[in-house]
Parts: sequence; C-alpha cells; structure tokens
Amino acid sequence: MLRYGFAVFFVGIMAVAASHTRTSAADDPVTFSKHVLPILQKNCQSCHRPGQMAPMSLVSYRDARPWARSMKAKVESRQMPPWFADPAHGPFANDRSLSQKDIETIAKWADSGATEGDPKDAPAPVNWPADGWQIKPDVIVRGPEFRVPARTKNDVVEWITYLIPSGFTKDTWITSLEIKPSVLEVTHHICFTFVAHRPDAKYYVPNWSESDRDDEGVAIGGGNPPARQAVGGRSGPGRQPGADVGGGFNCFVPGRDADDYRKFNAGKLIPAGTDISIQVHYTPNGKETVDRPLIGFTVADKPPAKRWMSYGIVGGGPDFAIPPNEPNYKSPPFDLTFTADVELVEFMPHMHVRGKSMTYHLVYPDGRDQIVLSVPKYDFNWQLLYQPAKTIRVPKGTRMYVEAYYDNSRANRHNPNPERTVHLGRMTWEEMMAPFFGVLIDANVDPNQVIRLGRFAAIGDGA
Repeated sequence: MLRYGFAVFFVGIMAVAASHTRTSAADDPVTFSKHVLPILQKNCQSCHRPGQMAPMSLVSYRDARPWARSMKAKVESRQMPPWFADPAHGPFANDRSLSQKDIETIAKWADSGATEGDPKDAPAPVNWPADGWQIKPDVIVRGPEFRVPARTKNDVVEWITYLIPSGFTKDTWITSLEIKPSVLEVTHHICFTFVAHRPDAKYYVPNWSESDRDDEGVAIGGGNPPARQAVGGRSGPGRQPGADVGGGFNCFVPGRDADDYRKFNAGKLIPAGTDISIQVHYTPNGKETVDRPLIGFTVADKPPAKRWMSYGIVGGGPDFAIPPNEPNYKSPPFDLTFTADVELVEFMPHMHVRGKSMTYHLVYPDGRDQIVLSVPKYDFNWQLLYQPAKTIRVPKGTRMYVEAYYDNSRANRHNPNPERTVHLGRMTWEEMMAPFFGVLIDANVDPNQVIRLGRFAAIGDGA
C-alpha cells in the first residue's frame, strides 16, 4: 500500500514538472535571432536583400524590425512569400510558401514586441552571391545600354532587339545563367537566344518596329500578336522548335529565379563564336534612367550528363479575343506533342494583367490525363518558375495541352479597361498566352526534334 502510494505521489510530481516545462516552453518569447531569422533565410531573403527586387532587406534584425507588423499581415494573408501553385498537383522543389507553424511564429514575434533575442542564437548568415547576383558567374557578358525616357505617349516603349557577342571562343557548356538588369523598376522583361554568328553581324545596334496604337496604347487592327519566331529569330512555320543554338529561350521577368542546371547535372552547349540576340522591353516610370543589364554564366569543365532545353511558347492564335466585361474567358486551345523522351523540369506560366489561371496537362500515349501544374490565381506581378520536386518523365508521343482563363471584368482590380475587347499583344494592357517550360534530353537526342507544335502554338519572341 505504501509502495502504491509512493508511486502515485511520484507520478503526480513528474506530471506537475512536465506541465511546468510545457508551460515554460510555451511562454518562451519568440525572438528574431532564434525563431524568425531561420524562416527569413529559407523563404524570403532570396528577394529581400540588397540588390534584389524586394523593396526592403530582411537580412538583419535592424532591417526587419520596422516591418514586423507588415510581415505579420502579409504572411497571414499568404500574400508573402508569393507562391500560386495548387498543392494538389505538386510537390515543388522551389516551393517558397510558409507552413502554418512558420506563419504563427512570425505573427507571435510581431505581437510580442518583435524582440531580437540573443544574437548568439542566430544561424550563420547566408553566403549570398555578391553584387545582387543569384549565381556566382564565371563569365559576365555586357548587355546593351538603354536610356529609358521619363514618359512617352501612353508610356509605350516598343520591344527592341540587339545582337551582342557572347565572348565564347570555344565550345562551352554553360551550367547556369542569369540576366541582371541594373534598374529593376523599369524592366518589363529581357530575353535572349544564342544564334550562329554571321559575317555581317553588327553589335549593339538597336532594331525595332513601331506599331500603330490608339489613345490607350493598344495596337490598332486587332492587336499585334507575338511573331512566330524566336528572339533572334529565323521565322517561318517550317522552323523547328529548338533550332537556335544553345538550348532555346532565356528570360528575365520580375520574380523569376536564375536558371540553374547544375542540380540536374545538365547544361546548354554553346558553340564557339556564337552571338546573342537579346530583346529588351522597358516601361517608363516618370524618371529618366539608364539600364545596363548584364548576363552571367557558370561553365563546366566537362560535358554534363543531360542537355537542358528551354521553350518560350506562345498560344492563342488569331481567334483570341476577350469580350468586354467577360470574367472567365477561356483561351483558344494550345497543344504540342513531344517527339522524343524528355524529363520536364520547370514551368513558367505567362499572361498579362487580365490573366486569371493556367493549367498544364499531359496526355500520355495510354490516354491518361495528368495535371502537372495548376495556377488557379495567377498574378502578373510575380512571374514564378515552378520546379517539380522530381523530374517528370515524359515518353515520346505524349501531348501537352494548356488551358488559360482571363478576367476582363470590373472585379479585376488590375484591369485598365473592362469595356473593350482584348487581343494578343506585347504591352501589359494587351494579352499573352505563353506557357513556358524546360526539359532535359539525353545527349544523343537531336535538340531540333523534341517537340511538334499544335495548331495554336508557336515559338515565342518574348514575355
């Protein structure tokens, strides 16, 4: 009886101690150094650091403390970090969204005074590349300097293309690349392809064509659909996708990560003497400025196991026309067929301000239809790459089709004018239907024979 009574007493003491321990742990203050900084390093600092596109840095406590209440509001509403893929069709290796636990940690930190805590509790700083780069380039190529005016009529600056030397004097495998504008706030996009050198090449000479536009800046005559060609483009319906040297299309748009093929043991082969056809598009913001973009590359000492192909595809075709006040317009169908075995490694949906949603489907040779990416709430302000956690093996004969929807109603707060029909065009107040993607192919596969375009698909000339 005494033994039993002692056991009850002992268990009771232990229960009280455990309860006290749990209470103490729950009452421990959430601090920046111990709890919040690891979250920011993993999910936020890639953008929120000096030289990147975010409006403020979140690298240090001094940086982050003034924004504590705003951080709470943004993460609780899931506006930050931006991530729009439907988790039902994942997972994704580069998913930057926060867990509910992380959201609660940031909220509790803000609510409890946003204290720093002991700096000794902080993880080591992330060794970010210098000078605002996402990669640490081995080779840097100077892009064309462009003076962006303070204002133009309707703030239209037509797309301009230049030819520039790549500087590669021998056949070179590049394993990552990054386009880095110097003035992010006026850069709509910068895209390029590698092209074979021509004896009559003239470097850094601007080439563009003006479009007739109405008072709202919309192209007259039913829009100006993107040309059926690549940036440097040899045009024409007979041109094979991937025919440009160097593995296709490369772009900077706001929010996009650098292209990094190293984790896939892959690269793009750039022949000696290759040139770069680069296209720039800027939007005036009321202050004259000069952009001096750079292109950075990392290179391999030996050929990687796989070749990376990037496809800038546009769809929609001549039937694309969004009626006035239409809240749920479906684009004409888009499809292509893979004519070789590939591995899908990334997607980047691209539309303009009326873009609402985009969904990528694969229809396998056995008839199975699989959604590989669904973005149900597209946001033009964030042009995100989505990289599957595992590469998606796609057998020859598989068809890809993509569905895109648009909101031309007053409910769309970004809509510049819901009272007019919207056609395909190059400006943000016109529209695009561009489901970009990247694949890996084996070294023995002809890069010109990887996809066959469907009726409304074409090689794109920009973003």
